[in-house]
Amino acid sequence: MEKQELNKSLSSNQMQMIALGGTIGVGLFMGSASTIKWTGPSVLLAYALAGVILYLVMRALGEMLYLHPITGSFADFASEYVHPAAGFVTAWSNVFQWALVGISEVIAVGQYLQFWWPHFPGWVAGIVVVVTLCLANLATVKAYGDLESWFSIIKVITIIFMIILGLLVIIFGLGNHGHPVGISNLWKHGGFFTGGFKGFMFSLSIVAASYQGIEVVGITAGEAANAQESIVKSIKSLVMRILIFYIGAIFVIVAIYPWNQLGSIGSPFVKTFAKVGITFAAEIINFVVLTAALSGCNSGIFSASRMLYTLAQNGDLPKAFTKVSRRRVPYWPVIAISAGILVGTILNYVLPLFTHSAANIFVLVYSSSVLPGMVPWFVILISHLRFRKLHQEELVNHPFKMPGAPWTNWIALIGLVIILLFMFINPETQASIIVGVIFEILLIICYFAFRPRSLQESEK
Repeated sequence: MEKQELNKSLSSNQMQMIALGGTIGVGLFMGSASTIKWTGPSVLLAYALAGVILYLVMRALGEMLYLHPITGSFADFASEYVHPAAGFVTAWSNVFQWALVGISEVIAVGQYLQFWWPHFPGWVAGIVVVVTLCLANLATVKAYGDLESWFSIIKVITIIFMIILGLLVIIFGLGNHGHPVGISNLWKHGGFFTGGFKGFMFSLSIVAASYQGIEVVGITAGEAANAQESIVKSIKSLVMRILIFYIGAIFVIVAIYPWNQLGSIGSPFVKTFAKVGITFAAEIINFVVLTAALSGCNSGIFSASRMLYTLAQNGDLPKAFTKVSRRRVPYWPVIAISAGILVGTILNYVLPLFTHSAANIFVLVYSSSVLPGMVPWFVILISHLRFRKLHQEELVNHPFKMPGAPWTNWIALIGLVIILLFMFINPETQASIIVGVIFEILLIICYFAFRPRSLQESEK
């Protein structure tokens, strides 16, 4: 069969916005207080340390993508430089993660719409959202990129506005009767490290999970115009932007409000906007988190569909999944993942009618996507080690090499392992990690037990 190529029309800016859309989600706007409870103001350091690991992961990915800008990127790299089983597990882990993200975000959309229309059925909103985003993804990759860019711009503008207003409150006392709030809340109320070493490490594990999705920039590489230039621009600025947005917003929050009171004030974003006299703050933030949820689902459909396309190219799914439309979009993967998200969304509303334990099952399944979401980071760092050995000549004049490799690879890998260990220790994340481990083991068993032996032999 003639290989059908995907459209290459994503710009560097669109690639960055897609990755921002996948990384900066509802958690920052609504759930930032939960990451602060473990360790207080030192959560800022947790975001910075996780950001360093994230930077190393993305630089390793960028070095490989510069030579091989392909759709499926890190899954293909895992197959080529580690073992085909690693590529299989990575691709399915990514599909699993983004499918669950998509389901959770669609459910969230229904809840946010009830802010304005309390009796609006959530399942109706779910159907409308999934069908609309599916059609957008089926149109052209540029249409998807444009839509995701607008979703991301709304989030970015809100965060920048929040940071500016917060600094005005901290420095000039805006909304505080002209009395500067200052930054003393960073060390009052129990100190900077309020939860001790263990609390800090618990928060670090949750913070690391909040960065998941940034690697989607690797999946977009195969559909980028001027791929090499776009990859370098995207990765250089992307990590810094995310760190500024996350750390800037969290800094403002923990400086203005005592960390131990955040759990009782609702969304810190709403509270900050209201503090400076924006009386319709709740409406603004509800609209922003609504677009954040739409963005998360949109990223989920795109990312998971491209991984299904990659799996089909490797013979792990029917060849129909490699077919592309006239606009060069892999339509069966897009339809399949959209259908999966829709079924999951409907089940979320239907199952509780039959069993009271269904809600707890869904929460456990959603949280179990954390480990599969970290699998790409591990395989990127490990693949990069072998990539360097096999491409020494090409690396001589490579303009975007990972700094400090291979030592930085091992530093990042050790950091990720430590984070996982503390997720096992933490009672609140233990169950989800165990479920994630079981899922990964099942994938490995499926590869060796059910994959056609002819395919396994051809890969040796």
